[in-house]
Amino acid sequence: VAAVRHHGRNSQVEVRLHGSNYDEAAAEATRLAAEEGLTMVHPFDDPQVIAGQGTVGVEILKQTVSERVDAIYVCCGGGGMLAGIAAYVKRVRPGVRVIGVEAADAPGMTESLRRGEVVTLPSVGLFADGAAVRRVGDETFRLCSAHVDEMILVSTDEICAAIKSVYNDARVVLEPAGALGVAGIKKHVAQSNGTMKNQTLVAITSGANMDFDRLRFVSEHADVSERMIAVTIPERVGAFRALYDLIWPRNVTEFSYRYADGQSANVILSFQPYTHTDSDADDFSEVVKGLEKDFFQCTDLSKNMLAKTHARYFGGGRASAPDERLFRFEFPESPGALKKFLYSLNVSWNVSLFHYRNHGDDFGRVLVGIQIPNSDANEVKLQDFLDNLGYVCTEETDNEVYKRFMTADDSNFAYSYPDETTEPTTPR
Repeated sequence: VAAVRHHGRNSQVEVRLHGSNYDEAAAEATRLAAEEGLTMVHPFDDPQVIAGQGTVGVEILKQTVSERVDAIYVCCGGGGMLAGIAAYVKRVRPGVRVIGVEAADAPGMTESLRRGEVVTLPSVGLFADGAAVRRVGDETFRLCSAHVDEMILVSTDEICAAIKSVYNDARVVLEPAGALGVAGIKKHVAQSNGTMKNQTLVAITSGANMDFDRLRFVSEHADVSERMIAVTIPERVGAFRALYDLIWPRNVTEFSYRYADGQSANVILSFQPYTHTDSDADDFSEVVKGLEKDFFQCTDLSKNMLAKTHARYFGGGRASAPDERLFRFEFPESPGALKKFLYSLNVSWNVSLFHYRNHGDDFGRVLVGIQIPNSDANEVKLQDFLDNLGYVCTEETDNEVYKRFMTADDSNFAYSYPDETTEPTTPR
């Protein structure tokens, strides 16, 4: 919006915002055009707009005039760019495949081509908001029907992984809709079982309208190699170490656990299965089988959005864990850091809380609760453990947040309410 105002030199442009998505805004724009006698410049369903977007195809073929090009992957919302590129490429180099890529929760062109007519979706997801269109254009549908070879749908996680890939490769931050082409290539190649080797593939990357705050979400969902599971373990000393030994040496990227009832515990665990050789293609399943063989009940949460977006941060809530003390550690982000911690810990002490999530820093922020009976001997053992471990550590047992939100012993936290007979000075 700011850019539109700037390029219109403010006085020559009036920006009117309406609705919460493209379709609502487009309906209002159409109404205003008819009511006020304005000229509607459609963002995709117009022959001249389609031809303008098709000049991207002209540039690609000019830059590869003496090179082999097997396929071009084009992001698709209303279909203007896809229709324009496909119409030009198929006229000039018909052997080049043109493949449209849509977000899985906004498959307007995919569904229309499948049914042979333009369809209106009941709703669309808004993560790839630049391509979130409920109804594709009539003209774009006509051209795509004639010239597009295939459509691919990609998930939100696959879009996030594509954003990360482009950033790592070119230090460019794409908006979700602009990363659809790259996500399509990655998915197609992954599904090809090696049949696409030595092919030249082109992805259109369009759009950098990325809200900085959204990068937090992108970062959490970008690593498609990570798998999340819920594991039920017996609440006994050494169970945590036994669980970790069945995952090792795979990289653990998250561990969230809170003491519950003294019988069993539910753990959220994320790790990266091996994927670098054909024999390791189903390494995740092998890990799960190994856990269940040792009586650790597992549930795959890798596609559970409730778990990935919310539950992973809860860690079990408040609990009454006798003799619990809370420590905040800085673990080195290197293989074996967690193993060193577990094997340095006194075997008679129970870990009652553990929360870790890899955030890409050079050290990991880890919160640990340990049940340590109060005695002079245990104080000496604790200090020896911390000294030998060598990790930066801060004790948080007296932290107000811990007392209020993580322990069920209400005597640890006192809050005085105002006298109900007096008028409160501030709203409550």
